[in-house]
Amino acid sequence: MRALFFCSSVEDIAPEYNQAARQVVRAACARGYEIVSGGTTKGTMDVVCSEAAACGSVVRGILPRFMAPLVSPYLTETVWTDTMSARKEAMREGVDIVIALPGGIGTLDELFETLVLSKLGKFEGRIAALNIGGFYDPLDKLLEHLVATNMLTASDRARLLLPSSVEELETLL
Repeated sequence: MRALFFCSSVEDIAPEYNQAARQVVRAACARGYEIVSGGTTKGTMDVVCSEAAACGSVVRGILPRFMAPLVSPYLTETVWTDTMSARKEAMREGVDIVIALPGGIGTLDELFETLVLSKLGKFEGRIAALNIGGFYDPLDKLLEHLVATNMLTASDRARLLLPSSVEELETLL
């Protein structure tokens, strides 16, 4: 089983986000998941990789070649790609669950592409965004607006799970 983490590459974020990342990674490892991430030494990506390594899990990092200077020392497997698009495709291979932790535009790009692929029947795993501290409340409101204006079906909206705590997310693993 594989759990894919989309997350922040920013160093200076609220500590609660990285603490939640550690807890979720530990829970996934305890349930036998291999961990897949962007595989860099930046921000929450580094937290995910180091925590998974500390748990003894397989830690698979997917990086475009231009990010070689940022490769995490905690990876047990590194997959190199030529582009960011190829990176996202490789990240999803064989994944059972995608977990978006709090993050910026890169995280949203990865999350939305995965949701589109799910809608099109090209990704079959579960998709969750950890709404710790209400981080994803604005996204939830936007998705509900899309449903209300018939831009998104309720069933497609339901593809994104928004657990509000680590404990709630753990039930999805």
